[in-house]
Amino acid sequence: MKLGLITPVLTRLPKSHATWEDTAGISEVARIAIAAEQLGYDHVTCSEHVAIPTEIVKVRGGTYWDPLSVFGYLSAVTDTIQFATFVLVLGYNHPLEIVKRYGTLDRVCNSRLILGVGVGSLQEEFDLLGAQFVGRGESGDDALRAIRASYGQSEPSYSGSHYNFSGFVIDPVAPRTDVPIWIGGRTGISLRRAVALGDGWAPFGLSLEKLNEMLQSARESEDWNARTSALEVALQSTPLDPIENPEKTREEVAALVDAGMTTLEARFVHHSLEHYIEQLTALRELFPVTGVSHA
Repeated sequence: MKLGLITPVLTRLPKSHATWEDTAGISEVARIAIAAEQLGYDHVTCSEHVAIPTEIVKVRGGTYWDPLSVFGYLSAVTDTIQFATFVLVLGYNHPLEIVKRYGTLDRVCNSRLILGVGVGSLQEEFDLLGAQFVGRGESGDDALRAIRASYGQSEPSYSGSHYNFSGFVIDPVAPRTDVPIWIGGRTGISLRRAVALGDGWAPFGLSLEKLNEMLQSARESEDWNARTSALEVALQSTPLDPIENPEKTREEVAALVDAGMTTLEARFVHHSLEHYIEQLTALRELFPVTGVSHA
């Protein structure tokens, strides 16, 4: 099992973030990333939203740091920890925009990017950006294929149902062609998309019972049996308290592993930056897996 982090500060959800995050900035995030790297954590995360409608902020929150800026900074102060976009909305960007911008980031961070993507669900944001909300699943699937065909290619070409391009040069180009692509979402469709087109599935907001049901169904599918590599399953925890409740923490993580989790996306009970880092340490002590270098 790998350990990742739902990074604090970068996204603040109503009634679920700590008060110290309100005034924290990139320096505090960097301290967390550095500590996580030293402890052998696999990755940190950053989500993407451009603008949240005022009336929806009370549900989704309004704070969403930009992953390109954040990960560019963190790549300069770390060496091995990976950076997972959690997630980019495919419909907000042309596939070649993602290939160029995140391919450049992948070069800057020395191939430490995990490209987490999803089809999105906030219609008001689609409308604001002039993106097509209806049919976003089909166009998202085609975008995934276009990204696969183009990533790491200096002269990409693709012909699909929604995207067609050739005769263009991308420079700088990503240092590899096989960037891991994780699919976010909370539906059976998102899991089927991950099995057919992705390297991993990174759902949110699902009960353990629902996760078990969905993953068991997926394992019986033709696409699952046709895969040539294992599917990464990155599951989010509830806020863990490994310092005060180590046994409860073990039980929750064990239940997620039993459901099929390969990577834990950890959240913590925390009251300060120092407390957060102490919780990072305590979780690693409960699960002392040797960290893997990605440099």
